[in-house]
Amino acid sequence: MPRKKSARPKGSGDAEVAIAEPIEGLPEGLTTGDLVESYTQMILVRTIDERIWALNRQGKVPIAASCQGHEAAQLGSLLAAQKDGRCFLFPYYRDLGLKMAAGLTPTQVMLSFMGKEGEPYSNARQFPMQGADLEHNIIQISNVVGAGLTQAVGYALACRMQDDDTVVLTYFGDGASSQGEAHEAMNFAGVHRVPVIFICENNHYAISVPQHRQMATDDLASRAQGYGFPGFTVDGMDFTRCYEATREAITHARTQGPVLLEMQVERLMPHTTDDDHLRYRTQEELDAAYERDPVSNFGAELIARGIITPEKSDEIKAEALKAINEATDAADAATLPDPSTMWDRVYSE
Repeated sequence: MPRKKSARPKGSGDAEVAIAEPIEGLPEGLTTGDLVESYTQMILVRTIDERIWALNRQGKVPIAASCQGHEAAQLGSLLAAQKDGRCFLFPYYRDLGLKMAAGLTPTQVMLSFMGKEGEPYSNARQFPMQGADLEHNIIQISNVVGAGLTQAVGYALACRMQDDDTVVLTYFGDGASSQGEAHEAMNFAGVHRVPVIFICENNHYAISVPQHRQMATDDLASRAQGYGFPGFTVDGMDFTRCYEATREAITHARTQGPVLLEMQVERLMPHTTDDDHLRYRTQEELDAAYERDPVSNFGAELIARGIITPEKSDEIKAEALKAINEATDAADAATLPDPSTMWDRVYSE
């Protein structure tokens, strides 16, 4: 199976930061340098997510699903996978943060959302960020809810059959957990003990349907018991907890079989750019969700610990804005794909 160890973007290397030293209270393998680098990635992701939303309102991006509120879950779990070096990812449509942190550049992301020539997943033949990015160990075929779960289990089984010790991480939302594919994937994975981690980014809404209207349990992780493997609930707004839970789950999946991680997050934006969440959420609920914002809270924690200064945080934000401005200009100036290439990558040649 195709599997390459992705190189993570390097941190700033500033003298203010103890780059190589672990600090008290951090999970195994996590250093202050990892924290600064991950915060830098979070700021970049949040900045581009906000820009994509603005471009949609200008008619330059047709549709987008925001990852705001999901960043800690995505980047924390990804870092554990990258440090392991033997993982493959099946994300879903809200996983912009994961895909960027895995290696996509801001310009590539903007090309994708604007549907321009050079789009990295399918050369603008599908929805934004859909297709295969094998260089970064990622496959996301479509936006069909829950479809990636069965594909991920099949990939994990194939790896084991070929004596490849890859662990597969597959991501989905709480709404997808109510789809038939979720049952089929988890049941098969439990029976055959395949090395897969099911990561549910539970933001408590299946589009406009709240969790209590879509399932008769408050504990989604408990469903794993019915398939014969463990499930755990994780604070998906806490980067270090997401990292640690995923690191432990990788070890379990490789040696014993499947794991379900329910990462409880907040969806800070509407379901997509076509949605108005104020039709089914109160402003008070949204205000409470923003108080748990994983990006601003992570930055405040790093400052409180003395890992970065407020000035360094401002510098990171300024650099992110500059990078996104440049990426926006580059994608805006890019051409649309040549219509004559419509059938490329459709049939084998």
